[in-house]
Amino acid sequence: MKKIMLLVTAAFTIMVLAACGTSGGSGDGNTYTVATDANFQPFEYKNPDTGEMEGFDIELIEAIAEDQGFEVEFETMEFDGLLGSMRSGKHDIGIAGISITEERKGFIDFSDAYYDSGLILAVPVDSDIESIDDVSGLNVGARQGSTSEEYLLDNTEAEVTAYPEIVTAYMNLERGRLDAVLYDLPNVQYYIKENAADSLKTVGDVMEGQPYGIALPKDDNPELLESINEGLANIKENGTYDEIYEKWFGEAPPQ
Repeated sequence: MKKIMLLVTAAFTIMVLAACGTSGGSGDGNTYTVATDANFQPFEYKNPDTGEMEGFDIELIEAIAEDQGFEVEFETMEFDGLLGSMRSGKHDIGIAGISITEERKGFIDFSDAYYDSGLILAVPVDSDIESIDDVSGLNVGARQGSTSEEYLLDNTEAEVTAYPEIVTAYMNLERGRLDAVLYDLPNVQYYIKENAADSLKTVGDVMEGQPYGIALPKDDNPELLESINEGLANIKENGTYDEIYEKWFGEAPPQ
């Protein structure tokens, strides 16, 4: 009877370990779910022709995964939903131009910074707005759950309209439904360059300079966080990071 019980216990232990296969360290072929955005160019977006995810963030996390010997599967969602996913631990990793802030550190473990960003104001080309100091009483767009929405609410007297997708804000700005939009500098610049060079412009100084980090649920998988940091350091050292950066931003990363 004791031998039977030992066999049953051993079999149960094996099944438990197998079921927990995605929660181990890197380098052993594990697959991790990555929460990301579907429309934050040039960092991540779904190619309408192929249906595949593309962008700087996508290639970055794929390069880290390859370096560290694990796989990634992407799931797209709205940005505030992504932050909720990190809070609840629904997904293993989050990457979507997520600014590292003290508030978010309360429920997110961040990797080392991989991109320095900031906020910039976009306005129509014929606007009289010259800086963030001019938006009091005006209707300014932002993205739900973003640092731009938080900045407007905390530092201005603007009427803030936040959208699940920032592209909606840009389009409403072009149509005259908003007076300005505040959002992350690289995304604002990319949208204007690709879609609104004749109708929108940026004004004022870059605000709230904050780096982007790769997110993991708080205290959920310190081994994976260590692996991601190691992979990020490796691809910066071997030149892969520079190649990805130049591909998506058209210039070498700042030193």
